[in-house]
Amino acid sequence: MPEQKVMNRWLVVVGGILIQLCLGAIYAWSVFTKKITIPIDDGGLYGFTAKQAAWVFSAGLASFALVMVLVGPWAKQKPRMAAALGGIVLGIGYILGGFLGNSFAAQFICIGLIGGAGIGIAYVVPIAVGIKWFPDKKGMIAGLGVAGFGFGATLWVKLAGSWFGGLLNTTSIFGLPGVQSVFVIYGAAFLIIVLIGSIYMVDPPKGYKPTGWEPPAPTDAGATGTLDMTSRQMLGTPQYYMLLAMFTGSALAGLMVIYCIRLFGIDALQASGVTTDAESAGVIAGTAMAWYAILNGLGRIIWGTVSDKIGRKCALFLMCLFQGIIMLAFLKMGGSKAGLIVGACIIGFNFGGNFALFPTATADFFGTKNLGPNYGWVFLAYGVAGIAGPQVAGYFKDAAKTSGAGVAAWNTPFVIAAVACIAAAVIALLLKPVKVSAVAVETSTPDPSLTAEVKPE
Repeated sequence: MPEQKVMNRWLVVVGGILIQLCLGAIYAWSVFTKKITIPIDDGGLYGFTAKQAAWVFSAGLASFALVMVLVGPWAKQKPRMAAALGGIVLGIGYILGGFLGNSFAAQFICIGLIGGAGIGIAYVVPIAVGIKWFPDKKGMIAGLGVAGFGFGATLWVKLAGSWFGGLLNTTSIFGLPGVQSVFVIYGAAFLIIVLIGSIYMVDPPKGYKPTGWEPPAPTDAGATGTLDMTSRQMLGTPQYYMLLAMFTGSALAGLMVIYCIRLFGIDALQASGVTTDAESAGVIAGTAMAWYAILNGLGRIIWGTVSDKIGRKCALFLMCLFQGIIMLAFLKMGGSKAGLIVGACIIGFNFGGNFALFPTATADFFGTKNLGPNYGWVFLAYGVAGIAGPQVAGYFKDAAKTSGAGVAAWNTPFVIAAVACIAAAVIALLLKPVKVSAVAVETSTPDPSLTAEVKPE
């Protein structure tokens, strides 16, 4: 089918980036934590504990992952509707969080559970639709499709905290305080922008092939294209559980650092004598977090593009191994301003790679036809890591308050994260093609290192 007779496929990329820019707001949660954790006795309006603030974030991540599984089959059939509904639910969650969010329970439900559900409904749509339009550039397109998620964190953090004076400091609509006013503004923006992006979330016509691209020819042993497996079939393979374990281990490190980089940065910089006060250290840690978000977005594009060249298996191994090494080094690097920022950049870069490599690996192993629901099952790992990473770090940080461990409190959680990443790298080396006796096969662009082997019936 000539490409010029159908929609320009790059519009799918543009629409996907618009959607992901809004969905990435969950990574901007740290910009609100300082305001909501000021004790009431010190003039705070909310008085949340640090654990309560962390639970709102964790609830959003868990809801995000769980809802992806629940809506996956439907989103596969109605991608445009799923993207639009996700934007509506996300927007309503934040708007309700603005009007009702003066308590922990309200923010936990509205921002965490409802907002996370909106992200889960829409998230996989740009990835699944984009890969169908770009079978010749799966890794690159998956990376571009989710790059907005990483860049979105920087956008929403800066708008709330510093650009134009910072919405948190300058805004009060409907008589609401700054945090809740920003929730309302963001909710309205998310709803509108995601609806615009959803316009282009449509699958290509049946039989679509990019101009000049041909799928590999079948071999005597079977087809060299990826297998189109259902979720039920996928759940019966060891490859699924290997990907699940790898994603959990690799994501745990990145999500742990997102949660604790400010706290760790303050402890490390003060312990090394770089700064003498928490406020100055907090500014440096904030800069590190901003760079983390930027490199998170770039990592999605670059790791995805690289994987198209060297293969998903090799890319997964390298990404997980590098992340494990830098998590160990970060304990020392965090004691200097440059080290904290550079370490955050590398961790963010590798963390971003997860969101380009695991959906394309899912497509390589199990096919593109059911990628939406299949990747939802793989993405459950993100929900597990979203709870485990922040909570492990929080546990050891709280324990340090009574033991007086100081910056040493971060040794154990960072080592745990490093071991999880290295274990994921080892699993990557053990990955082998799926072997099934009878399954529908469709020719598409396979990853040479993950080509499925099909035994003749």
